[in-house]
Amino acid sequence: MLTNSQVRKARAKALEVLSRVRIVLSPEETENIEIAEFGLGELERTGLELVTYVNTEHYCAKELVLFPHQTCPEHKHPPIDGGPGKMETFRCRWGRVWLYVEGTATVDRKAQVPAGSEAYYTVFHEVELNPGEQYTIPPNTLHWFQAAGEGAVVSEFSSTSRDESDIFTDPRIERSPGIVEG
Repeated sequence: MLTNSQVRKARAKALEVLSRVRIVLSPEETENIEIAEFGLGELERTGLELVTYVNTEHYCAKELVLFPHQTCPEHKHPPIDGGPGKMETFRCRWGRVWLYVEGTATVDRKAQVPAGSEAYYTVFHEVELNPGEQYTIPPNTLHWFQAAGEGAVVSEFSSTSRDESDIFTDPRIERSPGIVEG
């Protein structure tokens, strides 16, 4: 669980990265940068910073900020209410990100699974995304991703996002664990 102080610092750091790559946010978007630390207490290692521009019953657009070597843990977007689950396209805007999806495992993987969490990472087909490159992840597909040493900014374009329904391989993960005073 994060403290208010930790959230403010992570938001400021994410905003600094976004400003550096010339992504301008409104004051409301700045205030609402989501800090996802997944209840593990290791934001710098396992976490994600998100700006949601729009999320309707038809589509969603977000910016994902990853700090250096930060990992979004393995998960999938399952079918919901008769729909197929979220399909998403990741487009790298800045930095480099390694995306891992179902398929033939890459032998010389570039990302490192966070120490102590090895049992919760099961897919290792590597897709490297550099600025201007994109990849579409089908619904209900296990995936995880990690930024390289400089960090990364990734634009996400998807069908409706229902993050609260995501299924994580790691049973310790809480998608929205809350914030405490401090």
